[in-house]
Amino acid sequence: MSGGVSLPEILVSALIVLGGSFALIGSWGLVRLPSLMERLHGPTKATTLGLGGMLVGSVAFFQLVKGEWTTHELLVSLFLFVTAPIAANMIAKVHLHQLRLGKQPGPAGQPAAPRDDSEWATYESPKAGTPGCFEDE
Repeated sequence: MSGGVSLPEILVSALIVLGGSFALIGSWGLVRLPSLMERLHGPTKATTLGLGGMLVGSVAFFQLVKGEWTTHELLVSLFLFVTAPIAANMIAKVHLHQLRLGKQPGPAGQPAAPRDDSEWATYESPKAGTPGCFEDE
């Protein structure tokens, strides 16, 4: 065995380190940002990108070093990139609706108010005759 490092090993190592760095930055953002709406960006943007980088590194390792194709990482990536934005959207909508109903924000703090009512769809008042409309009560 030679003592040198091959190009595929360097590529795989770089992808894993880059992915790990993004995941660390996203986790740090989750802990350090002040409000819930700002905290959503850490896990949904940077951490998702970091995990994607690590999964690409794993695919590259199995293909370039081991000579095998693997689909597990691709399925995990697909599931992650589909579910993370939807989950973040649902969390944000629940938070905005709770604020609209006058409930106190949680430990993440108060989000910045929108500049006008058109900025967030969840700030729009329910139409008369629809569920959630308080004029009917």
